[in-house]
Formats: sequence, structure tokens, C-alpha cells
Amino acid sequence: MDILVKAIHFEATEKLQEFIQKKVNKLDKFCDNIRKVEVSLKVVKPETAMNKQASLTVSLPGDELYAEKICDTFEEAIDDSLAALEKQLGKYKEKQAKS
Repeated sequence: MDILVKAIHFEATEKLQEFIQKKVNKLDKFCDNIRKVEVSLKVVKPETAMNKQASLTVSLPGDELYAEKICDTFEEAIDDSLAALEKQLGKYKEKQAKS
């Protein structure tokens, strides 16, 4: 599984990138045929709270799953996005099992 991290208009710290790698790798537990995960990080409206946006796109054979969350920290946004993707992966696996 390839993990691509894009920080838009800022430099993501080594610590943040390691956090993302560690968390995203856990998606393998839910689905073993994930090809690629793209993570986009962006600061929206820098002067406000709840301004860290994380968008995750999971590429699967014949399908793509997407989740986006805005929180106080990137870590929180990543966690929330991954929780949403875990649910989507569960539905994806059910759909695959039926076909």
C-alpha cells in the first residue's frame, strides 16, 4: 500500500508524517487490497479554531473511498477521517462478499 502525504501551503513535520504513516497502515486490518492512500492536509482560515483539514482518499480495485474532517489538530482530523473510512471499508467488504 502506497501512502502519499501532501501538505498544502505548509511543511508537515516529521512527527506528523510518522503519525499519519502509523495510523494509515492500520487500514490494512480492515481491507487487504488497498492500493494507495492519499492524505491531503490543509489549514483553512488560519485565524480561527477548528481549522485543520485532513482529506483521505483510499484507492481500491474498481472503487475509491473518501473522507474529510476539520478539527483543532491534524492528528484529530486524521483520526476522525480514518474512523469514517473504517466504516466505509466495512461496507465495501460486505458489498464485495455479496458479489
